[in-house]
Amino acid sequence: MDYSILLTSLVVGVLGGVHCLGMCGGVVGALTFGLDIKLQRSRFKMMLFQLAYNVGRITSYMIIGAVFGYLGMALGSLATFLPAQQILQVVAGLFMIALGLYLAGWWYGVVAIEKVGQTLWTRLKPLRSKVTPIKELRQAWWYGLVWGWLPCGLVYSMLIMAMSAGGAMEGALVMLAFGLGTLPNLLLMGVFAFYFTKLARKNWVRKVSGLGVIGMGAWQLYLAAVVQVA
Repeated sequence: MDYSILLTSLVVGVLGGVHCLGMCGGVVGALTFGLDIKLQRSRFKMMLFQLAYNVGRITSYMIIGAVFGYLGMALGSLATFLPAQQILQVVAGLFMIALGLYLAGWWYGVVAIEKVGQTLWTRLKPLRSKVTPIKELRQAWWYGLVWGWLPCGLVYSMLIMAMSAGGAMEGALVMLAFGLGTLPNLLLMGVFAFYFTKLARKNWVRKVSGLGVIGMGAWQLYLAAVVQVA
């Protein structure tokens, strides 16, 4: 496995934090203020619950990543693997560039992609209601497991990258790296929700993050081109 893909996934997760705060901010806020008032008063306990939510979310990412990684491997077995991997890498790069344009506020085509997963998210609503109100860490993990299926263009672009990783384990690792990249923003937002939401709304933060993701997408296109030339 090319370990640079894991670094790319981690960096995209960090840079995509602005999108995470906008996309998942409502979920995080609801989960935070839905806890017992005694838990809200304890920073340590709040952090434990936020960690449980996010571990569940990342677990879902890894499961989906393993599925997509396996599909990519199966696709490669039907043809010469390298060209198939290159094609997927190019598609992932283009997805990331589109996402960067969206983060920076220059193009909103990714919104249409996110709507594709809205039907599934609606169907998962009964599962969400079964574990609320949340009083235990186990319930928080289960809720996070469902939360991982929230329609998100950032996740979808990373799943394309997971497909190009070479197998189920590799796809799961790509999504693990990505999930860990998103963790600091969402974990801290659960404890300092007001401050992080205010920061995410700043225009320069969105543009810098968008340019960063565009840069990572361009890097993926470059790597695909270098492999082809080699």
